[in-house]
Amino acid sequence: MAVIVKRVSNKKELKKFIRFNYELYKNNPYSIPDLYDDMLNTFSKEKNAAFEFCEAEYFLAYRDDKIVGRIAGIINRKANEVWNKKDVRFGWIDFIDDQEVSAALINAVEEWGKAKGMTHIQGPLGFTDFDAEGMLIEGFDQLGTMATIYNYPYYPVHMEKLGFEKDADWVEFKIYIPDDIPEKHQRITNLVKAKYNLKVKKYTSSKAIAADYGQEIFQLMNEAYQSFYGFSPLTEKQIEQYVKMYLPIVDLRMVTLITDGEDKLVGVGISMPSLSEALQKAKGKMLPFGWYHLLKALFIKRAKMLDLLLVAVKPEYQNKGVNALLFSDLIPVYKKIGFIFAESNPELEQNGKVQAQWDYFKTEQHKKRRAFVKVIN
Repeated sequence: MAVIVKRVSNKKELKKFIRFNYELYKNNPYSIPDLYDDMLNTFSKEKNAAFEFCEAEYFLAYRDDKIVGRIAGIINRKANEVWNKKDVRFGWIDFIDDQEVSAALINAVEEWGKAKGMTHIQGPLGFTDFDAEGMLIEGFDQLGTMATIYNYPYYPVHMEKLGFEKDADWVEFKIYIPDDIPEKHQRITNLVKAKYNLKVKKYTSSKAIAADYGQEIFQLMNEAYQSFYGFSPLTEKQIEQYVKMYLPIVDLRMVTLITDGEDKLVGVGISMPSLSEALQKAKGKMLPFGWYHLLKALFIKRAKMLDLLLVAVKPEYQNKGVNALLFSDLIPVYKKIGFIFAESNPELEQNGKVQAQWDYFKTEQHKKRRAFVKVIN
């Protein structure tokens, strides 16, 4: 039977769009399912602040009335302005191992993008950098993380056959927690504190940290990440959304702020226990018992792995030892809680500044992912 691609036009079809990923990967030990309600909010124009500057369409591929693939098409107008491009993004792409299916999905996004005046198609990317991005090309036998995409090994093979080329690569590391703060790390920490009059600031109340530095944390991201691949600055509405979404659920022991002599934020490190196994047990659902698995992983029986969600330093303080100051505070916390290693999450392959911060630790590069691009014909 021929492959038929249909645009998602109602909530019932959107639910099928989300559920297809769960079905395709339900027996895979490495894939981490998204929370269903989070996905509904992500794809909702009313709930996702990124729709201030994005537009999107979602497509399902059918064969013999059975869903065999899905894809989202996204135009981020702000990113296109920043990078002076006319790109349509594809994201949330999943398909069975059938070239006709993947070709039909990509063609649907190309045609939509072309009608909107776009000249290139790139991905997988989301609405913003807060969405998972990059197709896995190495590390298919490694457990995924909450913040990343897992895909079968045949995905990148399909992309190359469809004429896509590499646009950017990200690498990911396991970073093993040392028993003590590395001596050189501690020496740099002492020097940078004295030289720049920096101090470590900790909080025990999520409301207090949100009130004092919630906005600044995400504004700092806009400064620190402005040169990163595909980045577009967060809007005030997005920042408000992320402050409410993330700060209440993090363990504040694993949130470290670095401020200058005037209490201005110059660096931030936010990490949390890995929720990978808890999300697998929850199977994408908060009810009836998904909430229990997540709360247990956050506050009771934590995994031995932690996720480094956010590390950002003001551009004028980068390469000056602020990262050493962050991790000199966090390493004792990690050891006390009982973590064995951290997941770096994706770091751009050519970003030597970021990867240099792991020089004092035992590391293992265990995953690699890619964004693809091609001209729309």
